[in-house]
Amino acid sequence: MAIKTTGIHHITAIVGDPQENVDFYAGVLGLRLVKQTVNFDDPETYHLYFGNEGGKPGTIITFFPWPGARQGIIGDGQVGVTSYVVPKDALGFWEKRLEKFNIRYMKMERFGEQYLEFDDPHGLHLEIVEREAGESNTWTFGGITSDVAIKGFGGATLLSVQPDQTAALLENILGLERVGTEGDFTRFRSSAEIGNIIDLKLTPIGRGQMGVGTVHHIAWRTKDDQDLMDWQTFVQTSGYRVTSVKDRNYFHSIYFREHGEILFEMATDPPGFALDESQETMGEKLMLPPQYEPHREQIKKGLHPFEVRELD
Repeated sequence: MAIKTTGIHHITAIVGDPQENVDFYAGVLGLRLVKQTVNFDDPETYHLYFGNEGGKPGTIITFFPWPGARQGIIGDGQVGVTSYVVPKDALGFWEKRLEKFNIRYMKMERFGEQYLEFDDPHGLHLEIVEREAGESNTWTFGGITSDVAIKGFGGATLLSVQPDQTAALLENILGLERVGTEGDFTRFRSSAEIGNIIDLKLTPIGRGQMGVGTVHHIAWRTKDDQDLMDWQTFVQTSGYRVTSVKDRNYFHSIYFREHGEILFEMATDPPGFALDESQETMGEKLMLPPQYEPHREQIKKGLHPFEVRELD
C-alpha cells in the first residue's frame, strides 16, 4: 500500500428546512457554522458546513437543505450512522442536553465503548462517544464549554450492498487497519486522532433511497493537490471509475462509487474555509464562488433565510 488516507475529511447529507438544520447542529450540538454557500452543482440550494472553531478536516459535516423534498430511506449503499466524539467524562452532559431538548436517545455498547444514539430532526442517525484522543474544540456556544464540546467525528458506520467488497477497499485501497469483528460489525481504524473509526455492518439490510435524512457521501482526507492526483491514479488503476478533479473552493476533490455502492470522495486538506473570509467571521454571511457572484441577488431570493441562534 503506497498511500493511505488519514481518515474522514467531511460527511455530506441531505436535510429539510435550513433553520431546523442550523438550530440542531449549532443550537443543540454546539457546532460552529463555518461556511454558508451554495451547492456548486445546484446554486439554488444551500451548502452549509458545520465543524470545530477552525473548520478543520475531520470535524466537518455539510448539508444540502431541500425544504419539502421527499424523505429518504437509510440503507445499503450509504453511511448509516455518523459518530461524534467528545472528551472523556462528557457523556453525562450530553445525556442531560439531549433530554433538555426532548431528543430521544438510546444507550448502547460497541467494541467496549458506550454510545448515545439519536436522530436529528430530519432523520439522520447520529451517535456520541467518549474518547481521549483529539484536540479540544475551543468553540463555545449555547452553554457548551470546551471540556464537553464535540471535538469532531468519531467515525461512521457504513452500510454496504457488498460488505466484503467494501471491507477490501477500506483495508487495501484506503489503507485502514482492520481492528476486529464484534457481532455484525467489523471495525477499521485510520491514523488520525479523530474521524478515524469505521464500523462496517456485515449483513445487508436493504438498499437505501436518497432523500431527506440520508447521507449523500463520505469524504476522505488527502494531503494536497499532488496527493489527490496520486489517489486519482491509484483508485482508477484499482478498478474504480473516478471523476475528474472538482474545485470546491475550500478543497479539491474526486469522487467514485465503491463496489458496495457508497459514494466516496477524496478531498484535500487545504486551502480551508478561511480562503474567502477571515477565520473570525467564517459562516456569518453567504459566500459564493466567482461564477455565481454576478447572480447573488437572484440566488438569495430563492434561498430560505435562517439565523444562528442560541436555544432555550
